[in-house]
Amino acid sequence: MSKFFISILSISLFTSIALDAAVYKGQREFVRECVECHKTGQVFVATKNKKEWNAIMKNSGEKLVEIHLQSKEKSAGPSHEYFQNKIFVKNLKHLRDFLFEYAGDSGNVPACN
Repeated sequence: MSKFFISILSISLFTSIALDAAVYKGQREFVRECVECHKTGQVFVATKNKKEWNAIMKNSGEKLVEIHLQSKEKSAGPSHEYFQNKIFVKNLKHLRDFLFEYAGDSGNVPACN
């Protein structure tokens, strides 16, 4: 019985680790997709606190997508393709973790530049 318990515990531990989002992947995604328009990543991410980022990122980033798709600025044009791509959906959890980790009320400062 103890071997069974240990194997179940091991499987659940490895599964939970694999499913977690990674802040460094979110930072990489931000640098790759967002820095072009939001030049200073450190300043931009800290403009909102965790509660505000949570409101923007809930429902699969619905509000974030809406903000960018409704933007009249020319610089928002490339983001339209990105938000309609599967890559955004795939990396959303990482981007969310990055934004929460370096929100204005987190006390952390990213090194994006």
